[in-house]
This record gives sequence, structure tokens and C-alpha cells, in this order.
Amino acid sequence: MKRIGIYGGSFDPVHNGHIHLAKTAMEGLSLDEIVFVPANISPFKQDRIDVTSGEHRLAMLRLAAEDMENVTVSGYELNAQSVSYTVYTLRHMKEVYPDCQLVLLMGSDGLMSLERWFCWQEIMSLAEIGCVSRNGDDGDKLRKKAEILSKFGMVHIFSDNALPMSSTEIRSALKKNEDCSCYLPEKVVEYIVRHHLYNR
Repeated sequence: MKRIGIYGGSFDPVHNGHIHLAKTAMEGLSLDEIVFVPANISPFKQDRIDVTSGEHRLAMLRLAAEDMENVTVSGYELNAQSVSYTVYTLRHMKEVYPDCQLVLLMGSDGLMSLERWFCWQEIMSLAEIGCVSRNGDDGDKLRKKAEILSKFGMVHIFSDNALPMSSTEIRSALKKNEDCSCYLPEKVVEYIVRHHLYNR
């Protein structure tokens, strides 16, 4: 059975940390394909008003994906034009990939707060969870959480040693006209410059 990783987020902008995590997950979780799904409105960021348009975020992701094997980008959550609840996305992906095992990729914070997510038990019935540990000191708490959640579904913990970076920090640096080319795919840098994003 093919294994399809579902990787959601704001991706504002997509950066090399996202790319590295996807590649690490592909290998560590034996995934055949990864689907990036940019959120329209994150349930936990509904009060954020400076989100870059979905059109730009989708375009940047597609540029980043061009240089990655077995990676696609879905505009499903953007097209829905509503709050992006993961359970709806997974229901949709089950229809798109009916004979595949879905693996929902998330960070440490996502796993630790999973029980606050809308229809979280259904989420765990629709997909395995692939949680990335970005630093060595959260492994124990993640494994304990995974053990608690394991009665509802499969949880995998894997490590990613990418340099710590965040879209928030990158946006802040770009607003100050700082060079962020080391954190972003080259095609994404060119797109940001061409469309004058994050500089006001």
C-alpha cells in the first residue's frame, strides 16, 4: 500500500526547513509521496491579519516543489475559502487516495496539542501521525504523548536536525531588507523579489 504524507501549514513563506523536514519524513516514514497543503485560515491563527495571499503562498510552494521528487501541492484548503480544519482535508485526501495510507506530518507542538484539534479522534482514524522532533530534549515527552494517543491510532516520532528557522523570523528579516537567501529556495527568493512580498 502506498504511503502518502500530508503536510499542512501556512507556508508564509515556504523555507528550507519545510523542505528538509519533508525529505527527512519521506525517508524516515517510508513515504511514497508528500502533498503540501497550504492553509487558508489556520484554526489557531484566526486573529492573524497579515497573512500573505493564498495565491502567492501556493505559487511559492509549487516553485519549491519543482525541485523535489514525489512532492505535489494541493490547493484544497485555499479553494475551500474557510477555516482550514485538518479533518476536512483528510476526508478529502481519502477520496483522492482511496487505496493509500495517509500519514499526517506535524511538529512537536502539534502532537502535544492534538487533543484540542477539531475531531481529533477522527483525524487519528483517517491517518497515521508522523511527528518530527526538532531538538533532542523533547523526545521523552513526545514518546509519552505518543503512548497515550496510541489507543486511537498510530503515532511515529522521527528526528530532524535542520537548522531552527521559522517563517515568522524570515518575514521579520525580509521586512528589514535582510538577506534571507540561505533560508529559502532560490526560486522562492526570486518570486518574493519579483512580487515585492514582505517588504512593507
